[in-house]
Amino acid sequence: MERESVLIVDDEEMVLTSLSTYLTLESEYEVLTFTSARQAVAHLEQTDVGLIISDFLMPEMDGITFLTRARELRPDAPRVLLTGYADKENAIKAINQVALYQYVEKPWDNDDLRLIIRNGLEKRQLVAKLNQQVRQVNQAYLELRGIQEEILKAFA
Repeated sequence: MERESVLIVDDEEMVLTSLSTYLTLESEYEVLTFTSARQAVAHLEQTDVGLIISDFLMPEMDGITFLTRARELRPDAPRVLLTGYADKENAIKAINQVALYQYVEKPWDNDDLRLIIRNGLEKRQLVAKLNQQVRQVNQAYLELRGIQEEILKAFA
């Protein structure tokens, strides 16, 4: 089975190093870090990821703008907004605009963040399984409808 990946965008290298080191030591996730939201978008255009974490305030693109673009490119990847500013208005905006999975304030608790990531990835996997099963049920229904129509034609 392929390792799950977590993409993290923050303009502060220290934040990226801290999160990357912790997740590398404490999890099996592939951790992808970017100080540039534009570079992260370019990566998402080419590669799927399991979960996306973004800082809120960044110089070239704010976190809501980035996560909006990430949602367009990878709608199944849960999105987490990480911010040092306890700004409820922006949190509500983010939740509504980018279908935010979680809002985390800096400084974060590593164990809580790891749990958020794990739960977000599990949610993604469960939704994917559910969608696959719905497709299978729909396919079976179509096949049964075809058989029903053949039976009706044979006796008509």
